[in-house]
Amino acid sequence: MQTIRFADAGQIRHAYIVSSPSQEEGFQVALRIAQAAVCQGAPPLPCGRCNACRKAGDGKHPDVSIIERLTNDAGKKKREIVVDQVREAAADAVVLPNEASRKVYLFKEAEWMNPEAQNAALKFLEEPPNGAVIVLCVSNPGRLLPTVRSRCVEFNSSAEGETEKSTMAVLGEEYLKKVAERDRLSLWLFCEENTGISIQELTEFCLSVEQRVTEALCFRADAMGMDKRQLNRIIELMEKCIEYLKVNVNVKQVFGLLETSSIVSKKQ
Repeated sequence: MQTIRFADAGQIRHAYIVSSPSQEEGFQVALRIAQAAVCQGAPPLPCGRCNACRKAGDGKHPDVSIIERLTNDAGKKKREIVVDQVREAAADAVVLPNEASRKVYLFKEAEWMNPEAQNAALKFLEEPPNGAVIVLCVSNPGRLLPTVRSRCVEFNSSAEGETEKSTMAVLGEEYLKKVAERDRLSLWLFCEENTGISIQELTEFCLSVEQRVTEALCFRADAMGMDKRQLNRIIELMEKCIEYLKVNVNVKQVFGLLETSSIVSKKQ
């Protein structure tokens, strides 16, 4: 299981998907994100020692809510997470936190949200109140709406090891390598060669790059020689590209932005 450590509170994003074939393992990763969000200790986060971390880990922090399938009169779980549960969480998120600076909403078995609940979750993800952190725990992220997935940073916490990377993830690794090497000509050729991909594929590419960089920051994974400032800049650039793609800016224009903005002088 991956050990999540955020360099500082500014690294914590507003929405995550944690996927794992083991429900318990995935939920433990989600709890680590929740601990980091409410942690009162010194970075890296979570410190694991402060009172907030302990309470969040025990499921007793007033600013960490767990949403899961309700039970029927016989004590058995109902089939779905329903829209009212999502709306209740969204309504609670606008109320100020009790103790922490953030509120965290952990959705267990989030793939069991019915279509109405997923559409409500999409609105929650698109317009989250300040300080709200949403974590969707799933065993099969493919059961979530693509629009829901596109608003989240995804962590794969597979007990069976790393799965085969998608084409866009491989393309993202290639892009990051060129940026890290500061090879402007190679980056230009890369962008020109890939302008034929679709908006959906480019969105997946940007999300895969953002996820890879987030993992480098949070898990101290291989950062390809880039420092924290460079990594944060790439995340900001990917978020800008994703926003452009949402309003139908064409693929060639977004690659043009990547050509000109991915590599900056070391003084900047």
